[in-house]
Amino acid sequence: MSQTLELVCPAGTPAALKAAVDAGADAVYLGFRDATNARNFPGLNFSREDLKEGLDYAHRRGRKVFVAINTFPTAGNPEPWHRAVDDSAALGADAVILADVGLLDYATRRHPDLRRHLSVQASASSPEALAFYKREFGILRAVLPRVLTVGEIETLNRTAGVETEIFAFGGLCVMAEGRCSLSSYVTGEAPNTSGVCSPASHVRYEDTGESLISRLGDITVNVFSHDESAGYPTLCKGRYLAGGRAAYLFEEPTSLNTMNILTDLMKAGVTAIKIEGRQRGRAYVAQVVAAFRAAVDAAARGEAVKTNGLDGITEGGRQTSGAYSKSWH
Repeated sequence: MSQTLELVCPAGTPAALKAAVDAGADAVYLGFRDATNARNFPGLNFSREDLKEGLDYAHRRGRKVFVAINTFPTAGNPEPWHRAVDDSAALGADAVILADVGLLDYATRRHPDLRRHLSVQASASSPEALAFYKREFGILRAVLPRVLTVGEIETLNRTAGVETEIFAFGGLCVMAEGRCSLSSYVTGEAPNTSGVCSPASHVRYEDTGESLISRLGDITVNVFSHDESAGYPTLCKGRYLAGGRAAYLFEEPTSLNTMNILTDLMKAGVTAIKIEGRQRGRAYVAQVVAAFRAAVDAAARGEAVKTNGLDGITEGGRQTSGAYSKSWH
C-alpha cells in the first residue's frame, strides 16, 4: 500500500468543521473572524472560543486543525496578525499557514515549536524559494501555486526538503494566488490585506424581466438569461464585451478536480491535497470530503478511483485538472 495523501479540508464555520471531520478529513483549515485570513466575509470564520471547541472536536477524533493567517499585515498595525499567531499557539493549533515574511519571522522567534506552513499566497514554486523559507523560518510544508505540472511538482519534491500540499478541488484563481488587483481596484478592499475578494457589500443584482444583471460596485460583471444559472459576481469570472461579443475574458466558471490524477500526485511525492471552499456550507463540505476520502483511500490501495458524483456542485458544471496536466509550454 502506498502512503495515503493527507486530506486537508475547508471549514468556514464550526458546523463545516464538524462536517469535514465526520466525512473523513485528516486536517481542517480555518481562519479567525478578522482581516488576518483571506476569507474575511460576514458570517464566516471562527472566534477564539469557536477555535477552542473546534480543536477539541477534531483532536478527540485524531484529526488536525491548521489556522490560516495568510493575509499581509498593514503598515504600522501588525498587532492583529501577531495576536492571531499567539492565540493559535496558545489554543493548541497543529499548524499556522503564513505568507508574510515579517509574520513568519515573528512566529519563528516567538513560537519556535509551532508548526509553520507556507501559504499559497507566498507563491513559492522553485527549489530556491522553498529552500529560503525553510532555512530562514523553518517551514515544514509549502502550499504550492496552481500553476505547476505534476512533473514540475515531482522535480520540486526531489530537492525541496519540505512537504508539499496542492489544491485538489474547487475554485481556480488566475491572479497571483489571491493577490488580486482587479477586486482591489473596483472595491478598494484588497484580498491580500483585508481578506476579501469581491466582497458581498459591493454585490448588486438587477432583474430586468428579460435578464439578470450581476454587478460589483459600478461594474457589470455578467448578464444572465433566465435559463442560465447566475453565479456570484467575481471579477475574474465575469463575462465582458470585447470585439463585439460577450465572453469570459479571464477565466471561465470551471472547477478544479484532481480525482483522475491522484495516483500521479502520490508518485510525484505530494504530501497533502487541499479542498478549496471555506465560503461553502456544511452540506457541500460533507459531500466533497466524503468523495475525496473514498478516492484517496482507493488510490492508496492501488484501486481504480471513481471520479463521478461531483458534477452537480462544480462551477458551470465543468471540471478541469488545470495546469497539473498541461502539455504545452
